[in-house]
Amino acid sequence: MKPASAEPKVLGEASLACVHQSVARARSEVRVWLGSSHPAIDDVVLATSELVTNAITHSDSAPGDFIGLTVTEAKGIVYVEVTDAGSGASGPQIRKDPDAEHGRGLLIVREISLDWGTREHGYGLGRTVWCAIGLASSSDALSVPESVSSSEVGGGPGDHIPM
Repeated sequence: MKPASAEPKVLGEASLACVHQSVARARSEVRVWLGSSHPAIDDVVLATSELVTNAITHSDSAPGDFIGLTVTEAKGIVYVEVTDAGSGASGPQIRKDPDAEHGRGLLIVREISLDWGTREHGYGLGRTVWCAIGLASSSDALSVPESVSSSEVGGGPGDHIPM
């Protein structure tokens, strides 16, 4: 296995319509961006699916709006960032009942990620929910570097992670 690059690399970016069909498109895009032999493909596709579903279902984004998806890789860590309209009522939260029939998306993301968090971009400017996924066989993924999103407005994943 070649050494992980310290330089952030944007693997792909997409604007997705705020409709449930976009979840399948997001999964498909991520598979293309990473390639079938990527060691973290299954976890990255699953995390993407859960974060995009949450953005469509639980944010103030509406049909006609777009949800941003950015996938980057640096130092053996893949970042998934999903930006939506945010919600004035509440922020993303992990459901307390792990056996609930619905609403376990962030619980799943937490379990498969090194870390996850949110960035508020200001009133009316939306929110980004991100997660950091280590490469399955990488011993280089010891720390989480700064965010690598090319379109971020606020702080990055590194701003929320104790180093």
